[in-house]
Amino acid sequence: MHDGPHDRSLDDRHEHPHARAHSHPHARPRSGHNVARDPVQWQTPHLPTGHVEEAIAPHERDLDLVEASFVESFMRCSDATSFLRLAGIPFVGIAANGRQLHLLRVEINDVTDVGSALPLLGGEGMRYDPLPEKLVSRRRHLSFVYLDGAQVVLLGFAEVRMLAGL
Repeated sequence: MHDGPHDRSLDDRHEHPHARAHSHPHARPRSGHNVARDPVQWQTPHLPTGHVEEAIAPHERDLDLVEASFVESFMRCSDATSFLRLAGIPFVGIAANGRQLHLLRVEINDVTDVGSALPLLGGEGMRYDPLPEKLVSRRRHLSFVYLDGAQVVLLGFAEVRMLAGL
């Protein structure tokens, strides 16, 4: 560790008169304020077990964050039908199997995990522990309820976006 004028955070380097020439052994290279760059991490939707990961198109990146924004806005909108049209959610769509789907309902469920259960070794019984507040998790589930003419079909946000519109 250094003691002296060079012991500053990297964000303060612009105050150094010789910051561009300075090469600190522990400093990570950084781009300037005006340099365009891709975000460090993309959030991708959870994929089913056994799914082969594919390259994600730029418009599908951060889909979980887009879904969270959809839920937040949908709950406050004054006209649900217009909001769904604006969001591009099809009222009538064609599924991958060719069946025609008709939108009946949008469901938003709040889930709060307040306990943990673990099986005991040997498979008999379980251990239950209430979670302390800092480990309690809260999340919302969004589902679109469609009717295919014979049965009700629940689709997630990503699945609805893949429906072919009419």
